[in-house]
Amino acid sequence: MPKTRPVARTPIPTVDSLPDDIRARILTVQEKSGFIPNVFLMLAHRPAEFRAFMAYHDTLMDKSEGVTKAEREMIVVAVSALNQCQYCVVAHGAILRIRAKNPLIADQVAANWRKADISDKQKAMLEFAIKVTLRANEVNDADHDALRQAGFDDEAIWDIAAIAAFFGMSNRLANVTNLRPNDEFYAMGRG
Repeated sequence: MPKTRPVARTPIPTVDSLPDDIRARILTVQEKSGFIPNVFLMLAHRPAEFRAFMAYHDTLMDKSEGVTKAEREMIVVAVSALNQCQYCVVAHGAILRIRAKNPLIADQVAANWRKADISDKQKAMLEFAIKVTLRANEVNDADHDALRQAGFDDEAIWDIAAIAAFFGMSNRLANVTNLRPNDEFYAMGRG
């Protein structure tokens, strides 16, 4: 039996000790999914940052114009694999499997998105997200033109870049805090 690890290196508050708005959000997620994702507990010890993080997360991830919700998760998985963020690969991999209705896609994207069973348009999207992650200073007009040729408009291009950038930050926080994925995520969306 593996040794039980703490959720994260940060203080983990009890749900009852949280401000009303944060407690309500966490309990809603728990009711819907059957568990509390550890990222909520890791961030909740700093309520103002929790609110800001979640507001931007929701703004980026809850819309489907230009980039589908599954493609948004695909970006998160590809960027998180590159950043070696176990939490985000596992958690967002589960969401990707569910949103894409494909039990294989998250593992394919995490292992090597260039060989994954995804469209050329999606590969262009991930190529750009990876460049934003590794070499944003080198992004140029040709990168934008390539995405437009693949079928993305300027708003979608912004979303791809913003998701890659946001999860670069999220990956770093998860890695620094040694955030542990919930066991429940591993089986979600697998069939």
